[in-house]
Amino acid sequence: MSFYLEIVKTQAKARVGVFHTPHGDIPTPVFAPVGTQATVKAIPPRDLKEIGATLILANTYHLHLRPGDELIRELGGLHEFMRWDGPILTDSGGFQVFSLAEINRIDDQGVTFRSHLDGSKHRLTPESSIRIQENLGADIIMCFDQCSNPTDRDTLATAVTRTSAWAARCREAHSDDSRQALFGIVQGGIYEDLRAESADFLRELDFPGYAIGGLAVGETKAEMYATLDFTIPMLPDDKPRYLMGVGDPDDLVLAVMRGVDIFDCVTPTRLARHGAALTKDGRINMRNLPYAADKNPVDPDCTCYCCQTFTRAYLRHLVKAGEILGAYLLSIHNVHFLLDHMRAIREAILADRLSDYADSFLRRYLKTG
Repeated sequence: MSFYLEIVKTQAKARVGVFHTPHGDIPTPVFAPVGTQATVKAIPPRDLKEIGATLILANTYHLHLRPGDELIRELGGLHEFMRWDGPILTDSGGFQVFSLAEINRIDDQGVTFRSHLDGSKHRLTPESSIRIQENLGADIIMCFDQCSNPTDRDTLATAVTRTSAWAARCREAHSDDSRQALFGIVQGGIYEDLRAESADFLRELDFPGYAIGGLAVGETKAEMYATLDFTIPMLPDDKPRYLMGVGDPDDLVLAVMRGVDIFDCVTPTRLARHGAALTKDGRINMRNLPYAADKNPVDPDCTCYCCQTFTRAYLRHLVKAGEILGAYLLSIHNVHFLLDHMRAIREAILADRLSDYADSFLRRYLKTG
């Protein structure tokens, strides 16, 4: 098989594994930096390699609109286009349909929407989402789904029914599991019975992996964790479990402890563009005056290029001056921080000390004791 999950070690519900793909092995649990427009904002592929990224995500909706998925196919696919030779994951466009609700209309067959770029009218269906993702050539692709308000039960019930029907159509439209692994997406918001209905249907389609969608979109963290507690046991043990759109450092370790294998989020690069840095002592705002003459690195514990080379004073100057180097350096640092956090989580599982690592990390990061 071109795609399969090898479980190396488990500790309670957490597991360390390797997801084998044609473009390389992905150690799990893993955090995937988001490259919406075929670029992880401000970070060249060379630097992503250097800081240890093994999987990145690109966006189906945005790349379909610009520069066009057919053009990317003609230019050799995403790997060649963006010069990234490691594994790539593409989403289906379902979340963008949810987040851009004011310019779309959803029916049982698909979604009609207007481009946020120029207002042009487009149609996205399960079949066209798969065709676009096949053109892009990512290793892991996603079923087209309907993401909804996680606490609105009536809307969620309709979304689960549609997501199931669309998953079956995606499975039928997808041509080759050996070249691209198609993941199903479990929906149902915070409701256990709806999640069970969704997961039961998707398991019958025997996808190479399963995503948990529709979380971190408005519910509380307590509700998200409770939903993971009852959803993850519904998924196959021998397939990757992907929690979509989650990347806060505390969420990563707590979700791994519940059995999640794959994460993605725009948080590290978005924070960097706003002048914020992730550290083991929590987020810090590099704009703050106390850093104006601070000769320390952003994070004294960090081994990234930014922290090994530059001071907080210099980073604050770059951020305040609006220099793009500031966004570049802080993006490298923030992504490195999360990748290093995931490496430490994997090592803790292998050493049977994940609970100790989680307690120590969370006390310091959340300043709870």
